[in-house]
Amino acid sequence: MTFTNIAVAGSTGRMGRAIMETIAEALDMHLSAALEQPDSPFLAQDAGSLIGSPCGVTVRSDYAEALRGSDVLIDFTRPAGTLAHLEACRTLGIKMVIGTTGFTAAEKALIRTAANDIAIVLAPNMSVGVNVLFKLLEVAATVLQQDYDIEVIEAHHRHKVDAPSGTALRMGEVIADTLNRDLSKVAIYGREGNTGERAADTIGFSTIRGGDIVGDHTALFAGIGERLEITHKASSRKTFATGAVRAARFLASKQSGLFDMQDVLGLR
Repeated sequence: MTFTNIAVAGSTGRMGRAIMETIAEALDMHLSAALEQPDSPFLAQDAGSLIGSPCGVTVRSDYAEALRGSDVLIDFTRPAGTLAHLEACRTLGIKMVIGTTGFTAAEKALIRTAANDIAIVLAPNMSVGVNVLFKLLEVAATVLQQDYDIEVIEAHHRHKVDAPSGTALRMGEVIADTLNRDLSKVAIYGREGNTGERAADTIGFSTIRGGDIVGDHTALFAGIGERLEITHKASSRKTFATGAVRAARFLASKQSGLFDMQDVLGLR
């Protein structure tokens, strides 16, 4: 059997461990590198021991060297770290699955440029269910059109550093694109005081942060006499890890190009 050698960035965090567990369960995957920051207390430890399955791969911070021999890097870290890894992967010809959120427009442009040389799956949410939700939003927005007010509500754990979440923003983008609106012009990210009546073409965002909420997302279409709510709730990071590994498999046949989970799942 041919194995795909997978490197994991942020390997000792909650998401990194879930990804390593998923790789360990896969018959066609092999953990080839486990990356962490230079100040991590887990450096030089067996990465597999963190998930109860020692594998001989030690946690390392020298990513440019540690990545050698890997086929794909799965990265759910933060923009600065992901972009540093991106340059190393581009140099080494290693493909990437990027679940990091919070990129600026300029940083997204850097990823698009790198995709001329390596294959990349970039998605704000790797969950299969969330990506079905994106498709449902296209249908809802197409049918409901101008007669419904639209709000996006998201909730995450207290440790999440960006808001609204990348998934919530993508939901807004899907709806706005379907309705031929420019999200940058119609998005409302907060309301306070005397805001006046709601403008008909706006898309509102509400953010909740607390406890250990893995990720809840709802799109609310509010009309006169009825409301339609399309909701996805994640109860485990396992769903994101499973999607990320599925994305890594998708990249096996790709040499270059920028893809998302709609491509991976054949929903486009």
